[in-house]
Amino acid sequence: MFKGFRVLQSVPTVDYFRWHITAFIVSGLMMLASVVSLATQGLNYGVDFAGGILVEVRMPDQPDLGAMRTQLEALNIGDVQLQEFGTARDVLIRVERQRGGESAEMAAVARIRESLGNGVDYRRVEVVGPQVGAELVRAGVMAVGLAILGIMAYMALRFGWRAGLSGSVALLHDCLTTVGLFSILQLQFDLNVLAAVMTIAGFSINDTVVIADRVRENERKYKQMDFRALINLSVNETLSRTFMTNGLVLAAVLAILFLGGPVLSDLAIALVWGALIGTYSTVYVAAPLEWYLGRRGGVRPDSATPAAPTA
Repeated sequence: MFKGFRVLQSVPTVDYFRWHITAFIVSGLMMLASVVSLATQGLNYGVDFAGGILVEVRMPDQPDLGAMRTQLEALNIGDVQLQEFGTARDVLIRVERQRGGESAEMAAVARIRESLGNGVDYRRVEVVGPQVGAELVRAGVMAVGLAILGIMAYMALRFGWRAGLSGSVALLHDCLTTVGLFSILQLQFDLNVLAAVMTIAGFSINDTVVIADRVRENERKYKQMDFRALINLSVNETLSRTFMTNGLVLAAVLAILFLGGPVLSDLAIALVWGALIGTYSTVYVAAPLEWYLGRRGGVRPDSATPAAPTA
C-alpha cells in the first residue's frame, strides 16, 4: 500500500535547542532594526497608500508591457506601474502622486494620453488623494492586528495559552521583520505587499500549528519525557513535511521573483522572505519560547521513552 512520499526517510535527531539563545539574539536584532528603520525612514509607499494617478486603458492591440513601461517612464512623471487585467488588451497604469497639486496631476494625465497616442480607450481616470492612502494604511494595520489576535485566540483554545502566546510572538516576528525589510531596503510597499504580509501570517502559523499538534500528541504518548526533548522530537518528526511544503512554496515564489517581472518583484521578495523566516521562527522562536513559559524541566525519559535527540 502506498504510504506517501517522504523527503526524509528517517526521523533526524537534531538538537534545535542548542542554538536557541543565538536565534533569540538574531531575532531580537532583526526586530530592533525593523523598528528603528520604521521610526526613522518609514516605508516607501506605493500609489495605493501614498496617492497618485490610476488610468485604466484598453489598447488597440495586445501591448508589450515592458516597452510601454519604458515609454511612460521617459515622461519623467515618477514611478510607473503597469498591470494587465481582464482581457490581454486591458492595462491598469499607476503613477505616483505629482508635486504641485491637482494641476500637476492633470498635466501628467495629459502627457500619458499624448504618449499613448490615438486609438486608446480610456475606461477610467482617477486621482487617489493622500487621505485615501492614509485610510488604507489604517485599515491594513487593523487587519494584521485582528488577524494576530484571532490566531492567538485559536492557538490558546486549541493548544493552551503558552502555545497561543508563543505562536503569536513568532507571527508578530515574521510580519514585523517583513515590513522592516521593506523599510530598510526602501522597497515599494503597496497593497500587493500588504497581501503578502497577510499570506506570511497564515503560512507561519500553519507551521506552528503542525508542530504544536505534534507536541500535544507526543505529550500524551511520552508522559515522562523532558519537555525540551519532547519539543526537539516533535520538530524532527515534522521536518520532512516542513521541507516538502515549504520547499514547494519557495520554488513557486522564486519563479515569480525571477520570471514575474518588475510588477511582481516586490510581492515575490516579501513571499520569499516569508517562506524562509516563517520556517525559522516556528523552530527557533515559537518552540523554545513555549518551553520558557513555565514548562522547563520535567522528568528525564525512562527506559520506555525514546532518548532525547542529539546533534
